[in-house]
Amino acid sequence: MTGLHASAGSGPDMSPAAHLSLPLTISETEDNMKKAIYPGSFDPVTYGHIDIIHRAASIFDELTVSVLNNKEKSPLFSVEERVKMLKEVTEALPNVKVESFSGLLIDYARSKDVHVSVRGLRAITDFEYELQIAQTNKLLSAGELDTVFLTTSLEYAYLSSSSVKEIATFNGDISKCVPPSVAALVYAKYGHRTGV
Repeated sequence: MTGLHASAGSGPDMSPAAHLSLPLTISETEDNMKKAIYPGSFDPVTYGHIDIIHRAASIFDELTVSVLNNKEKSPLFSVEERVKMLKEVTEALPNVKVESFSGLLIDYARSKDVHVSVRGLRAITDFEYELQIAQTNKLLSAGELDTVFLTTSLEYAYLSSSSVKEIATFNGDISKCVPPSVAALVYAKYGHRTGV
């Protein structure tokens, strides 16, 4: 689990006309910048993650890719390594920044005065899990944190960080899963120079 994430709230009147009159929940600062957080483990970052980052960056004025520092797990890459990887693969996106966080997402988001969390969905099973987390965050944040769900592009619907690591363990080809620079680092972690 990458911390608790957020979901969109609902008002008492759910008719289409009522939605048109609801205020936008996209996080806006006084200078009218729309900001969001994209939290995750990113262990390692995949083309699926990068797809979501690019699309979210086109929606929001500022996107912070936030790497969870979960001390209860033993990730393949350290937080510092994951932050560095993400900075490299997002360097062409001027409105994207990368940092790490610990603890609850709602506390982190509040500290940054951001009210929107971005999450990617690959399948219906993702939605069931993410919806529960989103609703919990909505409750815990007293309605301050919403979630925007982006469906993963079809070519990456199968892709996950865990599958990348499993393939790389056996020196399999992960070139269609992660950028070359990331692939080299993954293989090195398993004592391989390159994939098949």
